[in-house]
Amino acid sequence: MFKNTFQSGFLSILYSIGSNPLQIWEKKVKNGSIKRITDNDIQSLVIEITGSNVATTYVTCPPPQPRSSLGIKLPFLILIVKNLKRFFSFEVEILDDKNVRRRFRASNFQSVTRVKHFICSMPLRLDDGWNQIAFNLNDFCRRAYGSNYMETVRVTINANCRLRRVYFADRMYAEDELPAEFKLYLPVTSSTLATSTTIIE
Repeated sequence: MFKNTFQSGFLSILYSIGSNPLQIWEKKVKNGSIKRITDNDIQSLVIEITGSNVATTYVTCPPPQPRSSLGIKLPFLILIVKNLKRFFSFEVEILDDKNVRRRFRASNFQSVTRVKHFICSMPLRLDDGWNQIAFNLNDFCRRAYGSNYMETVRVTINANCRLRRVYFADRMYAEDELPAEFKLYLPVTSSTLATSTTIIE
């Protein structure tokens, strides 16, 4: 999908404010909903994914087709998500330098990391409110499988969360280095809200 795109700095695959934010995503809903709403904390449109079972309500990019792949080579995946205090998970499928597809699944209902041949599942701790989740795909690939990250094939985000943006970056950027549209502006109150950055270790 992005294999022939020049990739440097930032590459966004979901931005909740666009005219059709899920244009390149496939939606699956069973006993749940995927809708765009206004989040009161940030006074902005966001994508809300909710469902009684995290496995049956989700968005995935690219839409599943034979040999479909995002083809994104940038090694950092960043999700700006709101903790809804319900079960939540997301999954990234990558291709490594052994030409093997591996999946990394993070969830807030798992307590230990498990590494199997094709999938590594790990716990995810979210703070209250909005979180910035940063995932170093190259580092994880090396530590879990002893191989090098080549590209991201697919991203799947399951219920239950609110999404502001999902993007890739060539490195971790400090808040003051980010372009304005990649920042999450929260209203300033007497007790100023701030996003929490969760770097998955």
